[in-house]
Amino acid sequence: MSKTLALILFALSSLPALSSETSAHDEHHLPHGRHHISVFLGTTDLEGNTGFTQGIDYEYRINGLIGLGGVAEYALGGIEAWTILAVADIHLKNGLILQVGPGFEHGDEEDVFVTRFGALYEFEFGKYTISPQVHFDDHTGSEDAVVYGIAFGFSF
Repeated sequence: MSKTLALILFALSSLPALSSETSAHDEHHLPHGRHHISVFLGTTDLEGNTGFTQGIDYEYRINGLIGLGGVAEYALGGIEAWTILAVADIHLKNGLILQVGPGFEHGDEEDVFVTRFGALYEFEFGKYTISPQVHFDDHTGSEDAVVYGIAFGFSF
C-alpha cells in the first residue's frame, strides 16, 4: 500500500507543473466555467454486501487536462459507511476521465485508509453532464470495494 500512496503523491506533486500555464486555449475548452459539481447515485460492492450509494463530487478544473476536487459518498444496505476522498481528475479525450485519490472510509466497525482508482465518461449537454462511472477502492487492511453508478452534474 505504501507504493500506492507514493505513486499518488508523486502524481499529485507534478500537477503544479501541468497547471502553471492557463491559456485562452483552456478557456475555450472550459466555456461553462472551471467549477463542476455532481450528484452520484449507484451501488457499492463490499465483502459480499451490495448497498445503494449516494454522493456528491466537486471538481475545480485547473486546465483542460487536470481537475482537483473532493468526493463524499454514503453506502447503505449493510455497508453503512462514509467515504471521503481528495481526487485528481485527468481529462484524457472526448469525455473520458480517470480519477485517482486518497481518502478514508468511516464505517460502524472501523475507519480505513482508501485509495480510489476510477474511470468515468462525461456526456456534456451545454453546462450539464451525465457520467456513468466505475471505481475501485483499495482499503488498507480490509476488503476492497467496487463502486459504480451514474452522476448528474453541471459546470459553473
